[in-house]
Amino acid sequence: MSQIEYSPTFQERLSTGDLELRRKSPRSLQVNVGKLCNLACVHCHVNAGPARKELMTRSTIDRVLSWFESTPSIDTVDLTGGAPEMNPEFRYFVSESRAIRPEATIIDRCNLTILVEPGYEDLIEFLVENRVEVVASMPCYQPENVDQQRGDGVFDASIVALRRLNRAGYGTGGDLRLNLVYNPLGAQLPPDQSELEADYKEALRDHFGIRFDRLFTITNMPIARFLTQLKREGKSASYHQLLVDSFNPASIDGLMCRDTVSVDWEGRVFDCDFNQMLGLPLGDRPNRYLWELDPKELPGSSIALGEHCYGCTAGAGSSCGGALTD
Repeated sequence: MSQIEYSPTFQERLSTGDLELRRKSPRSLQVNVGKLCNLACVHCHVNAGPARKELMTRSTIDRVLSWFESTPSIDTVDLTGGAPEMNPEFRYFVSESRAIRPEATIIDRCNLTILVEPGYEDLIEFLVENRVEVVASMPCYQPENVDQQRGDGVFDASIVALRRLNRAGYGTGGDLRLNLVYNPLGAQLPPDQSELEADYKEALRDHFGIRFDRLFTITNMPIARFLTQLKREGKSASYHQLLVDSFNPASIDGLMCRDTVSVDWEGRVFDCDFNQMLGLPLGDRPNRYLWELDPKELPGSSIALGEHCYGCTAGAGSSCGGALTD
């Protein structure tokens, strides 16, 4: 077995580079409304799936909405899961968010296949009515790669869903934004985002007549289900070393943990979605709920760090909005 060299902790890497990672005023409220999903993707850091029972309740949503209403710096409500649409209160959350702040960006992190499931036939119409931005998982434009990562038949269902979104006006140059998300297949970093976006647009347009706005490349985080896969393949140490060796200090300023408040299905707060899945509470302090959090205390405050943070700072950097550097 090859010897893996010593790797500095993420905090050591920041310190030796005279880098500081602290919070700014919060702008994005990212809420995981539950872990229930119609898929069980191999790269999923949430361990979401059809058997999960965790779902945010109406009473918790109301408390989250109250905090959102009282925090004017928040201009984005980012709903994720699981498949967030499978929470019975998803539409309530969206419509109430839109009523509270009509100019806000509301994001549905969608796996596409949910849009063609029975019982969700009118979901696209609802998203259009509420001007919801769709950020959709599409890890490749080749069927075999998508099905290998996400399950048999997922590619074909995703194409059907994308065509329906296009017919509804998504991704066609207007106000209805449709962005796709690429995750690498396996233990490697994403390629150049702009070049891959051009490839995606050409392939999806030429083969399927599909259009979209942007492609976001996101690094697979070595936690949860993907970490299990790495260990099974004997690649966890080498993948960690790849992330360490690819550390990019230019990514620090754009990290999502600086201006995002991540909320789990019970209302507890975290610095990012990945910390949420690892149980690392916001600021590495005892667990708090969103409605106990004073947003005025956030600027300049600390962020809970771990070795997985190398995943967001490797190569061109990675966030829920894609690459962080050119």
